[in-house]
Amino acid sequence: METTSRVGAQAPAADGAAQAAPSARHAVDGYLRASFPWYGLDEAFTGQRWLMQVGTADGEVAHGSIGHGDEPSVRSEGPLGTNDKERFAVVVTVEANPVRRSADGTGLLEATSVSSAAWLAGVGLLAVTWPGQMDHNLRNDWLDQQTETAWVLADDLQGEDWSTLSLPVDGVPTSFHYRESEFGWVLAGSTKEGVHLGAYGRGMSAYGLGFSVVKDIAEYAD
Repeated sequence: METTSRVGAQAPAADGAAQAAPSARHAVDGYLRASFPWYGLDEAFTGQRWLMQVGTADGEVAHGSIGHGDEPSVRSEGPLGTNDKERFAVVVTVEANPVRRSADGTGLLEATSVSSAAWLAGVGLLAVTWPGQMDHNLRNDWLDQQTETAWVLADDLQGEDWSTLSLPVDGVPTSFHYRESEFGWVLAGSTKEGVHLGAYGRGMSAYGLGFSVVKDIAEYAD
């Protein structure tokens, strides 16, 4: 993917454990080390909020996610292997970086882009998805295949699989790339604060969402 990095992200674990933070107090430490602002849903959302995990690139925090609503369970039941009652949206913040030299000076790190945010959002949704009646032993193969598909889709944001959706970011209408699947929805765009935003969810409509800077991420440790 040209000028786009997977920014240190790994494909989600088969049990979804890679997406879950052990505790709010432990998780917030990584978020506090970031040199860029974090985003979440704006004040119109009054439900539960929770931290997930940060990702690193060359030892520095490069991205992280904040969940809103019900914490999804990858093993819950339903037509698609998901709980019909789950309603959640996860906002992924990715630091916007040009091509740059690695900390040890031995090479170059790829740039991050809107596609980076789209891929992280896509694999995040997959991490909490279990297709109905799929055998546990087959899910790893399915997950590998779908993860690569998410990467291909993220590399073609102008393709027919994506539409355009305008949502407020800090009160300013902002254009996002948006797609839906049988597992939920994914969107990605950029902000004026020097970060790329990705988001994914299920049970909550993306059309009514708004995003804003998290004023004090340390509050999540309470």
